[in-house]
Amino acid sequence: MIKVAILGSTGSIGTQALEVIAANPDIFKVQVLTAHANHRLLRQQIERFRPEMAVLTDEQAAYELLKQGVPPEVRFCRGVAGLELAASMDETDVVLNALVGFAGLAPSVACINAGRTLAIANKETLVAAGALVMELARKKQVAVVPVDSEHSAIAQCLAGEQPSAISRLLLTASGGPLRGKKTSDFAGVTLQQCLKHPNWEMGRKITIDSATLMNKGLEVIEARWLFDIDYERIDVVVHPQSIVHSMVEFCDGSVKAQMGLPDMKLPIQYALNHAERLPVAYTRMDFRQALSLTFEPPDTDAFRALPLAYAAGKQGGTYPCVMNAANEVAVQAFLDGRIRFVDLVPIVEAALTAHSGAASPELAEYIEADAWARLTAEEYVNRVGSK
Repeated sequence: MIKVAILGSTGSIGTQALEVIAANPDIFKVQVLTAHANHRLLRQQIERFRPEMAVLTDEQAAYELLKQGVPPEVRFCRGVAGLELAASMDETDVVLNALVGFAGLAPSVACINAGRTLAIANKETLVAAGALVMELARKKQVAVVPVDSEHSAIAQCLAGEQPSAISRLLLTASGGPLRGKKTSDFAGVTLQQCLKHPNWEMGRKITIDSATLMNKGLEVIEARWLFDIDYERIDVVVHPQSIVHSMVEFCDGSVKAQMGLPDMKLPIQYALNHAERLPVAYTRMDFRQALSLTFEPPDTDAFRALPLAYAAGKQGGTYPCVMNAANEVAVQAFLDGRIRFVDLVPIVEAALTAHSGAASPELAEYIEADAWARLTAEEYVNRVGSK
């Protein structure tokens, strides 16, 4: 029985993970559930899965849940500190970090320090502090397993291969809801347009990142740390059908691709089950039907977040952390209607330009850089929003 802690159980990844667990009750058991503010859904999950521990980080939401009552056998914690307890709980085998944003870093570190396998869907952990996290994982001999469909695909393609044989990693991108648009089109782009992803059902923040291609930039940085490969050998290819989830090119010119319908339950299941495959009843591809797969280069002139992420990644140190924090602030401001779509990337770029980074930061320096970037980006948001 694999005991699983799910950090962010009420989000898109968390709820799909619970579907996987519910479909395989003889293999998985829910050990921990955490959420930010969705106390109603968390309570339903607690009633169904009866975890050992549950956490709500929002104080008011925690108060509302306690008013309704928590089963006495479930240990309940509230506040952000509860996340680190949840990530390091005894008897847990796998911690699925499905939190959104920089808030996922400290629980990831706690998970690794506790010697638990980390199934990472919180890409910001590796974007912000990849060097620190992966070095800690090596020291603790802890596996960091990808959950993102692209990185899961690469891991599957690399199974049984020698690292020395890898030529390139090819991350596929759908192109997002604004694929095909040019810079001149962006002034009129609305929030509603950005939230209509053509292939995937995702949270609001990641869907906006998909619209700017920042999400793909974050995934490039994540891939650099997960697979220990330099940026010059990580390419992004736009593949609108989202059938090929990513590819690996080898030194002899051959290319492996991992394919499947757009369904996050498959990479989640693969990660939770230690890369062992399980028979499933999900909808499958039918190659007897006509199928067209197309590939094209990303438009880096229009979608400047992607080259910006490459540049921040190559600068290293705290620069990716600053980029991530500034982007989180800018995206939230866009979701709140305080800035326009065209303001998103310039705000991130301005924060990076103003930053003077530490070369080999410790955890405290990452936290300090994150806080600085948020304040700086908020200043730019206020300046842009007042125009």
